[in-house]
Amino acid sequence: MAQTYWHKTSVSRADREALNGHRGMILWYTGLSGSGKSTLANAVAAALHEMGVRTFVLDGDNVRKGLNADLGFAPADRVENIRRFQEVAKLFLEAGFVVSAALISPYRKDRDCLRQAVGDGEYVEIFCRAPLDVCERRDPKGLYKAAREGEIDDFTGVSAPYEEPSEAELVIDTGTMDIPAAAATVLEFLAQRGIGKKGKRD
Repeated sequence: MAQTYWHKTSVSRADREALNGHRGMILWYTGLSGSGKSTLANAVAAALHEMGVRTFVLDGDNVRKGLNADLGFAPADRVENIRRFQEVAKLFLEAGFVVSAALISPYRKDRDCLRQAVGDGEYVEIFCRAPLDVCERRDPKGLYKAAREGEIDDFTGVSAPYEEPSEAELVIDTGTMDIPAAAATVLEFLAQRGIGKKGKRD
């Protein structure tokens, strides 16, 4: 097998962050299907963009249509799906972006791998907590219905487990809180860490 080597770039992460005017960060939104992860991630990203913060949202479904199109939903495939997500998120972090990953990511140990891989304070886990019955009532994609009818195997919350975070920086009750209020909570958290304070674009 051919050896590979990590090549240092001529422009450093610090250089990119200085140009951006803010540091990079990974916002990892986790929760059941229908808990509002993608909606919240996009609301926060839009608000940060208006403040001049460089953002990007990695949505679970979107990435599965391209980079991870070869993966299914069996446990081993879920682990590989998260691993690839994490590698892409780390690249955006190196670019100085505030990158949001919105995907179920059901296994605690897989999420913890990213926390351990990046620097202190660079990984923010946001648990979108909504009861299973609320997520099922929403069922925006009809997935729970299909899972209950046996059309989808290994579906989180129905036939596969979801391990709730034990060390999430933010726990947001998306079962009762509306998106503007939830986004405001995340934005306040980031503002306390020096991201998003510059004000809206002219």
